[in-house]
Amino acid sequence: MNETEKRKLWNDYSKYRTPELREKIILEYAPLVKIVAGRLSMYLGQNVEYDDLVSYGIFGLIDAIDKFDLDKTVKFETYASLRIRGSILDQIRKMDWIPRTVRKRQKQIDAAMKEIEARNGKAATDEEVAIQLGIPMDELLNWQSQLKITHIISLNEFVEQGSEPVMDSTYNTHFETPEKVVEKSELKDILEKSLNNLSEKECKVIQLYYYEELTLKEISKILEVSESRISQLHTRALQKMKKSMGTYMDILVNR
Repeated sequence: MNETEKRKLWNDYSKYRTPELREKIILEYAPLVKIVAGRLSMYLGQNVEYDDLVSYGIFGLIDAIDKFDLDKTVKFETYASLRIRGSILDQIRKMDWIPRTVRKRQKQIDAAMKEIEARNGKAATDEEVAIQLGIPMDELLNWQSQLKITHIISLNEFVEQGSEPVMDSTYNTHFETPEKVVEKSELKDILEKSLNNLSEKECKVIQLYYYEELTLKEISKILEVSESRISQLHTRALQKMKKSMGTYMDILVNR
């Protein structure tokens, strides 16, 4: 469906609000749910089924359709993406399945990395962290795999603040504000510097994911390793980048 056809569909729906027109809009934008769910699955790994994320996201899409104001200059895709992400993360938060032991391990790894970096003056390697914690490498890798779910806390300021997506041309126009352009430029500079702390494979995953915007599956084919391995590399990379990224980390994981 091209833009003209989409516009007509929305105009018809705004006038008549029939179940048939609503269903057409849901089907048209269903792929958007899969995109958002796919992005979130990178952080959650095997902790939550992808199909479940899609199911949660559909409710967000329907909510966005019902509340969308056609008279505003915001793109529906922008508005719906916030609603979809919020719906998925809201459902996951209600499940309250992040074990206390996982939160504890996150703090232990953070403390170990901080101590190693203070002592050596450079980013800590996985081997150094494992030695610092007194655990085998296999166990550290298992910890890091579990830690994907802790990233959920910083993924969605929209849910955390309990606010509505702002349908205002100042914030959601098709054009980027000067502040947004500067923010992107600064983020790119800091991101490039933080890549120096990563291994070659970790760096490649970050570049393909954030610069090339490839999916988990596409990256796994390029690097010829499993999707779970790519997800693990991504989690380890974010863990290492957290210190150098600072406040920009939230911008990165919310993209």
